[in-house]
Amino acid sequence: MSDEAANVPAAQKSGWTSFLKSLASFSGDLSGLTAPPFILSPTSLSEFPSYWGEPKDLFASIADGTTPEDRQLRVTRWFLATLSGQFTRREKETGSEKKPLNPFLGEQFLGSWDNGELVLTVEQVSHHPPITAYHLENKKRGIVFEGNCAQKTSFSARMISVKQVGHGILRIKLADGSTESYLVTLPKLKIEGLWTGKPYVELTETSYIQGSHGLTSTIKYSGAGWVTGTSHSHTTTVTTGPGGPTLYTITGTWTGESKFHKPSKDGKEGQLFLDAGEEGMREPVSVKPVEQQGEYESRRAWKAVADGIRSGDYNAASVAKGALENAERQKRKDEQASGQQFQLRLFDLRQNDPEYAHLAGLLKFKPEEEDSWILKA
Repeated sequence: MSDEAANVPAAQKSGWTSFLKSLASFSGDLSGLTAPPFILSPTSLSEFPSYWGEPKDLFASIADGTTPEDRQLRVTRWFLATLSGQFTRREKETGSEKKPLNPFLGEQFLGSWDNGELVLTVEQVSHHPPITAYHLENKKRGIVFEGNCAQKTSFSARMISVKQVGHGILRIKLADGSTESYLVTLPKLKIEGLWTGKPYVELTETSYIQGSHGLTSTIKYSGAGWVTGTSHSHTTTVTTGPGGPTLYTITGTWTGESKFHKPSKDGKEGQLFLDAGEEGMREPVSVKPVEQQGEYESRRAWKAVADGIRSGDYNAASVAKGALENAERQKRKDEQASGQQFQLRLFDLRQNDPEYAHLAGLLKFKPEEEDSWILKA
């Protein structure tokens, strides 16, 4: 017997079938396509930058690096530790990947760790195209990670392909007062398992971490094939620059163990680099109770929708979601009619960011120019 749609609730199978048909016939970016309520996550995409902060101790430890090479490895270790939270946790908790709620323009997510030692600020800075800006800062350790992300999605060969657009820049204040920076590019991903109603994520192709000191980390992703391969695998090399001699090679899975491999300096071959599955490595972000949040904060704004999804009352979730989205559309119409332009509350646009251009130039990365959003002073 076919297992197609085997995991779809009986009451939702008709809607799921219609959704799959619309996917197959849709052309262009899928971001705005309406998904059946049962596959929706109760979490807005504006919360996703919190996954950067969850390995908080690894993030803080970057400042303990004593050399550029040491810090490059620490940034790489922190980055790999964020991936499991970003791309597989929801699959483990719910049995399948869920489609996050699309943030509305100006939506905010504010959180922290360790009683405010590490602080996260997020704002939806654009709706067409949808762009989320974020700022993660540990002032005590002198570390900031600031970036933006958007998604371009398409459907082919029974899977959804997602190109993450944007970048992050990590800055470290060094003991001599100078600042060292790292460009972090974003991996592409594919979402498979649609036909069984149990979507899951696999990362694909390559992402990079380029240090201002010239060192480069290249992370190549691979997954399980029909015959060979292991899900969520990566091979990471740290080199003296793009195409330069290899200093370290690290292999494993970004959901489990990664070890130094040949060639690696200092006799590190076989040593553990990271155990991404280690208990207690990641700590969820802390936020204010919903009743204390501002009107633009994500969990307050989406509360009725999230409550409906969690309780299985998909009709209530759909009604609440439609009401919020229609209200936001009306705001944009009113602004246009009055000649006003929406004003961001937390971030400022930096067009053709020169810091990005410098780091991208070291990496020989495209695009050579890209905008950034900087937290307001």
